[in-house]
Amino acid sequence: MLGDTIDLLSCPHCGADLTLDRGVVRCASGHRFDVARQGYVSLLASGARIDTADTAAMVQARQTFLVEGHYAPMVEAVADACQSVVDAGGDGCIADLGAGTGYHLAGVLARLPERRGLALDNSKHALRRAARAHPRIGAVACDVWGELPVRADAAIAVLSIFSPRNPSEIARVLKADGGLVVLAPTDRHLQELIPALGLLSVDDHKQERLEARLSSRFVAVEQRAVEYELALSHDAIGALVAMGPSARHISGEQLAERISALPDQVMATASVRVVIYRQRSASG
Repeated sequence: MLGDTIDLLSCPHCGADLTLDRGVVRCASGHRFDVARQGYVSLLASGARIDTADTAAMVQARQTFLVEGHYAPMVEAVADACQSVVDAGGDGCIADLGAGTGYHLAGVLARLPERRGLALDNSKHALRRAARAHPRIGAVACDVWGELPVRADAAIAVLSIFSPRNPSEIARVLKADGGLVVLAPTDRHLQELIPALGLLSVDDHKQERLEARLSSRFVAVEQRAVEYELALSHDAIGALVAMGPSARHISGEQLAERISALPDQVMATASVRVVIYRQRSASG
């Protein structure tokens, strides 16, 4: 709940500590933010980037797909990584950048009963669900590419699940003994569907670009490959495409036509890497 995580947040305008009273979040400088009736608060700074926010249709598709358990092995792998980080570190919350509906974060918190979670996303549609995904989640609207409305050293683990990452801000909010847990697709992810449906693909150099972007602040200390087969119906394929970036590039009519040409059940490869990064100053 937001009230149980308010001490982890900071004002997006002045950086001051925040308090919550009767549905209003405020700082000592007089900035105030109303809590939405669904339980999240918007701490979007002026000029924040919201053009990439998931739409209501994308969020509904994600909910439809994820509740069927297709990505459950990924959640387990992320929870394993967070367990490793927490066991080696101290206090602190689990902050999820681009948390979406809170599905992965809820799975991590179920494994870590003493931890609180922050679901950070720029989509109000996603945060309406994230605020209810787990009782220990505080849901906050913000631009994860920019300055995060999170106090310095608040997190023992930061999650980046198929999402953007800002190394300097991650380093600021992450404790020295904490870890960044990144889940990213490999070039084998959904390889059976990409040509048939005309989906956006993962290029061969994605991992190298990720390493280069993080290298000034972080070093990879542990990595695990997660790969398994998905058995997908036409409805599941439709939801899978509609919840991701390819939905912005394929019309509903085109997608329906392409899916109809597929077998009734399609076997597709789920293939991701889960990597734990430590801050260079903390890892020596």
